[in-house]
Amino acid sequence: MPCVRPLLGLLAALAACGAVAFLCYCVYFDRKRRGDPAFKRRLRDKRRAQRPSAEERGAQLWDLATNEKLQERFLQEVQMGELWLSRGECRMGVEHLSNALLMCGQPQELLKAFKHTLPPQVFAMLLQKIPFICQQFEADMNEQEYLEDG
Repeated sequence: MPCVRPLLGLLAALAACGAVAFLCYCVYFDRKRRGDPAFKRRLRDKRRAQRPSAEERGAQLWDLATNEKLQERFLQEVQMGELWLSRGECRMGVEHLSNALLMCGQPQELLKAFKHTLPPQVFAMLLQKIPFICQQFEADMNEQEYLEDG
Protein backbone atom coordinates (compact mmCIF):
# COMPACT_ATOMS: atom_id res chain seq x y z
CA MET A 1 0.00 0.00 0.00
CA PRO A 2 2.90 2.40 0.17
CA CYS A 3 2.53 3.10 -3.61
CA VAL A 4 -1.08 4.27 -3.31
CA ARG A 5 -0.40 7.31 -1.15
CA PRO A 6 2.07 9.04 -3.54
CA LEU A 7 -0.25 8.19 -6.43
CA LEU A 8 -3.21 9.88 -4.70
CA GLY A 9 -1.05 12.92 -3.95
CA LEU A 10 0.00 13.11 -7.61
CA LEU A 11 -3.62 12.74 -8.73
CA ALA A 12 -4.73 15.53 -6.36
CA ALA A 13 -1.92 17.78 -7.62
CA LEU A 14 -2.93 17.12 -11.24
CA ALA A 15 -6.59 17.88 -10.43
CA ALA A 16 -5.61 21.14 -8.73
CA CYS A 17 -3.42 22.14 -11.68
CA GLY A 18 -6.24 21.33 -14.09
CA ALA A 19 -8.71 23.44 -12.07
CA VAL A 20 -6.28 26.38 -11.98
CA ALA A 21 -5.64 26.07 -15.73
CA PHE A 22 -9.40 26.01 -16.43
CA LEU A 23 -9.97 29.12 -14.29
CA CYS A 24 -7.12 30.93 -16.07
CA TYR A 25 -8.65 29.96 -19.41
CA CYS A 26 -12.04 31.33 -18.34
CA VAL A 27 -10.61 34.61 -17.04
CA TYR A 28 -8.45 35.13 -20.15
CA PHE A 29 -11.28 34.64 -22.63
CA ASP A 30 -13.78 36.59 -20.54
CA ARG A 31 -11.44 39.61 -20.54
CA LYS A 32 -10.84 39.20 -24.24
CA ARG A 33 -14.59 39.00 -24.90
CA ARG A 34 -15.44 42.02 -22.72
CA GLY A 35 -12.70 44.12 -24.30
CA ASP A 36 -14.00 43.49 -27.80
CA PRO A 37 -15.95 46.55 -29.10
CA ALA A 38 -18.11 44.31 -31.28
CA PHE A 39 -19.19 42.37 -28.19
CA LYS A 40 -20.43 45.55 -26.52
CA ARG A 41 -22.29 46.57 -29.67
CA ARG A 42 -23.92 43.14 -30.02
CA LEU A 43 -24.90 43.15 -26.35
CA ARG A 44 -26.43 46.64 -26.65
CA ASP A 45 -28.32 45.62 -29.80
CA LYS A 46 -29.58 42.47 -28.11
CA ARG A 47 -30.85 44.47 -25.11
CA ARG A 48 -32.57 46.99 -27.38
CA ALA A 49 -34.25 44.19 -29.31
CA GLN A 50 -35.57 42.69 -26.08
CA ARG A 51 -36.82 46.05 -24.77
CA PRO A 52 -40.30 47.11 -25.94
CA SER A 53 -40.39 49.92 -28.47
CA ALA A 54 -41.13 53.50 -27.44
CA GLU A 55 -44.62 53.32 -28.95
CA GLU A 56 -45.46 50.22 -26.94
CA ARG A 57 -44.13 51.82 -23.75
CA GLY A 58 -45.98 55.05 -24.51
CA ALA A 59 -49.23 53.25 -25.20
CA GLN A 60 -48.86 51.29 -21.99
CA LEU A 61 -47.90 54.35 -19.95
CA TRP A 62 -50.51 56.78 -21.24
CA ASP A 63 -53.51 54.46 -21.57
CA LEU A 64 -55.62 55.78 -18.70
CA ALA A 65 -58.23 53.04 -19.00
CA THR A 66 -55.73 50.33 -18.03
CA ASN A 67 -53.41 52.35 -15.83
CA GLU A 68 -55.44 53.18 -12.74
CA LYS A 69 -52.48 54.36 -10.66
CA LEU A 70 -51.61 57.00 -13.22
CA GLN A 71 -55.20 58.14 -13.34
CA GLU A 72 -55.36 58.36 -9.55
CA ARG A 73 -52.10 60.32 -9.47
CA PHE A 74 -53.42 62.68 -12.16
CA LEU A 75 -56.60 63.37 -10.18
CA GLN A 76 -54.59 63.83 -7.00
CA GLU A 77 -52.34 66.41 -8.68
CA VAL A 78 -55.36 68.32 -10.02
CA GLN A 79 -56.96 68.30 -6.56
CA MET A 80 -53.74 69.44 -4.90
CA GLY A 81 -53.40 72.23 -7.45
CA GLU A 82 -56.95 73.39 -6.78
CA LEU A 83 -56.35 73.21 -3.02
CA TRP A 84 -53.21 75.37 -3.21
CA LEU A 85 -54.93 77.85 -5.48
CA SER A 86 -57.87 78.11 -3.07
CA ARG A 87 -55.38 78.89 -0.29
CA GLY A 88 -53.85 81.65 -2.41
CA GLU A 89 -50.58 79.83 -3.08
CA CYS A 90 -50.41 80.28 -6.86
CA ARG A 91 -46.86 78.95 -7.26
CA MET A 92 -47.61 75.64 -5.54
CA GLY A 93 -50.94 75.36 -7.33
CA VAL A 94 -49.27 75.85 -10.71
CA GLU A 95 -46.63 73.28 -9.75
CA HIS A 96 -49.27 70.60 -9.11
CA LEU A 97 -51.33 71.55 -12.15
CA SER A 98 -48.22 71.29 -14.32
CA ASN A 99 -47.58 67.80 -12.91
CA ALA A 100 -51.15 66.90 -13.83
CA LEU A 101 -50.59 68.32 -17.30
CA LEU A 102 -47.52 66.12 -17.67
CA MET A 103 -49.48 62.99 -16.71
CA CYS A 104 -52.51 63.81 -18.84
CA GLY A 105 -53.20 61.72 -21.92
CA GLN A 106 -54.70 64.73 -23.74
CA PRO A 107 -52.80 67.83 -22.55
CA GLN A 108 -54.36 70.14 -25.17
CA GLU A 109 -57.85 69.40 -23.85
CA LEU A 110 -56.70 69.91 -20.27
CA LEU A 111 -55.14 73.27 -21.22
CA LYS A 112 -58.45 74.35 -22.77
CA ALA A 113 -60.24 73.42 -19.56
CA PHE A 114 -57.64 75.28 -17.48
CA LYS A 115 -58.02 78.35 -19.70
CA HIS A 116 -61.73 78.54 -18.91
CA THR A 117 -61.50 77.69 -15.21
CA LEU A 118 -58.27 79.30 -13.94
CA PRO A 119 -57.74 83.00 -13.32
CA PRO A 120 -55.80 84.62 -16.20
CA GLN A 121 -52.64 85.29 -14.15
CA VAL A 122 -52.52 81.67 -12.94
CA PHE A 123 -53.08 80.36 -16.46
CA ALA A 124 -50.27 82.63 -17.69
CA MET A 125 -47.96 81.18 -15.01
CA LEU A 126 -48.91 77.68 -16.16
CA LEU A 127 -48.16 78.55 -19.80
CA GLN A 128 -44.76 79.91 -18.78
CA LYS A 129 -44.02 76.63 -16.99
CA ILE A 130 -44.78 74.40 -20.00
CA PRO A 131 -41.23 74.56 -21.51
CA PHE A 132 -39.77 73.58 -18.14
CA ILE A 133 -42.24 70.70 -17.90
CA CYS A 134 -41.13 69.43 -21.31
CA GLN A 135 -37.45 69.71 -20.40
CA GLN A 136 -38.00 67.86 -17.14
CA PHE A 137 -39.95 65.12 -18.91
CA GLU A 138 -37.19 64.68 -21.52
CA ALA A 139 -34.53 64.60 -18.81
CA ASP A 140 -36.49 61.96 -16.88
CA MET A 141 -36.95 59.84 -20.00
CA ASN A 142 -33.25 60.12 -20.91
CA GLU A 143 -32.26 59.15 -17.38
CA GLN A 144 -34.61 56.17 -17.48
CA GLU A 145 -33.14 55.01 -20.80
CA TYR A 146 -29.62 55.50 -19.46
CA LEU A 147 -30.42 53.38 -16.42
CA GLU A 148 -31.94 50.68 -18.61
CA ASP A 149 -28.89 50.65 -20.91
CA GLY A 150 -26.27 50.87 -18.19
